[in-house]
Amino acid sequence: MSDDEFRAAMSRLAAGVVLVTAQEPPLDPDDPTAPAVEDVGMTATAFMSVSLDPPLVLVSLREGSRMDDLLAEQPRWGVSVLSESQRHIAGRFAMKGRISDRLLFQDLPYIRGEVTGAPLLGGALATLECRTEQRVPAGDHTLVVGRVLTARVPSAEGGPLLYFRGRYRHLG
Repeated sequence: MSDDEFRAAMSRLAAGVVLVTAQEPPLDPDDPTAPAVEDVGMTATAFMSVSLDPPLVLVSLREGSRMDDLLAEQPRWGVSVLSESQRHIAGRFAMKGRISDRLLFQDLPYIRGEVTGAPLLGGALATLECRTEQRVPAGDHTLVVGRVLTARVPSAEGGPLLYFRGRYRHLG
């Protein structure tokens, strides 16, 4: 089986789209001009509920990615379940090779999670705040299992944003 055959087969599995967020501590805490924290975000489609008791979720992160490295050190993070009207946000945070996420958050409505401080998007279908319970190496990815600390359903409007056959889609 080739990589292309595997990708083609897996592209037939529709997946919900989420934005995983966390706060990165300052690179130089002694620099008074440096921002106190920097918000980091990443679009993910490999996200799922794992357990109700205790409440656990799982996200798969590319090994060595900025979010993988950050969550190896920062155990608290947030998840916003994207609605069909938030396709532009999914695309924005899926860009590869960006240096800073500061500008990506600049014009987005969000609140800070009360437990994690992570940005949680306005207009999301649901938001979660999590604490890493376990990290499992899995091929070229890391499976991060998080305990859900808060769960909110801020918006009941619209349907979910889906990813299917290499494109963002919506139900209907």
